[in-house]
Amino acid sequence: MRPSYPGSPRGVVPLLLVVSVTVLVARALVTAAAQETLSPPVLTTEQQEVFLATARVVKRRAVSKGVTGTVRATLTDGTVTHDASIQTIDVSKIQHPTPQGVEFNFRDSWKYNVAAYRLGRLVGIDMIPPSIERNWDGGPASFTWWVDDVIMDERERMARKVEPPAPQSWHRQMLVVRVFDQLIANVDRNQGNLLIAAGWRLWMIDHSRSFRLNQAIGDIESLTRCDRQLLERLRALEYDATRRALGEHVTRAELDALFMRRDLLVAHFDALGPKALYDLPSR
Repeated sequence: MRPSYPGSPRGVVPLLLVVSVTVLVARALVTAAAQETLSPPVLTTEQQEVFLATARVVKRRAVSKGVTGTVRATLTDGTVTHDASIQTIDVSKIQHPTPQGVEFNFRDSWKYNVAAYRLGRLVGIDMIPPSIERNWDGGPASFTWWVDDVIMDERERMARKVEPPAPQSWHRQMLVVRVFDQLIANVDRNQGNLLIAAGWRLWMIDHSRSFRLNQAIGDIESLTRCDRQLLERLRALEYDATRRALGEHVTRAELDALFMRRDLLVAHFDALGPKALYDLPSR
C-alpha cells in the first residue's frame, strides 16, 4: 500500500521526488556543459600552430612588461578560444646601448621567436611555446601561444624568495635554459621571460634578441651539466636540415655562427665527460 501523510494529497510526495531528481539531473547537465566550455580541447603542438596561423583575432591589448611593443590578443576558431603574444618588432642598428655595454650589429626581431621555437623542436626542447609567422596589421609578425596556468615568473619567484618544491628538477630545467641560450646567443634572457606554470614547469619566452653573430660561448665555465638527450641532439644537428627548418628567419651568417657555438658546446660537455650528464624527466 502506498504511504499516506497527514494533510497531503495522495501522490504528492512521489511527485516531489520526481521533480527533485529532475532538477538534480538538469543541474548536472548544466555543470557538465559549463566545464566543457571552460575546458577547451587539449591541442597538440601541431594543432596549436594551426590555431595560431588561422584563428580569428577578436580582442587585443598591450602587454605592460617588456620593451618590444608586444600585444596580447585573444583568438578563436569557433571551437577553441585562446590568447597569443604578437610581436612585430624588426629593428637593426649599427650599435645599440645595453646594460652590458654597447652592442654592435644590433638586431631585435620577431623572426627570432619563430626561429628559436623551431630550433628548440629540432633539439628536443619542449620548454618554448609554439610560435609561427603570420601577417598582422599589414606586415609580418610572430604569433606565440600564450602560456597557460602561469604561477609567477622567475623575477617574482626570486623577489618573494619562493623555493621550488622539487629543487633538483627545477635546477635541471634551468640548466637546459643556460645551454639553449648559449646555443642561440640570447643576449636578453631575463627573469621576466622565464615563466613558471602549474607543476613548476618552466617556459622560455621572447627570443627577439637572439641569434647573434658571435661564434664564442659567453661564459662556458658556467655550463657544468647538460641533459643527455639534449647533448646527443645537438651532436646530431645537421646544417642543411636546420637551414630548412629555420628558413628566412635567420641569415646564413647567423646560422654559421649558431653551428660554431654548437660545436663548442658539444666539445665542452664531451671534455667534462659522463659525470656532467643527467636525464631530464619526460613531461
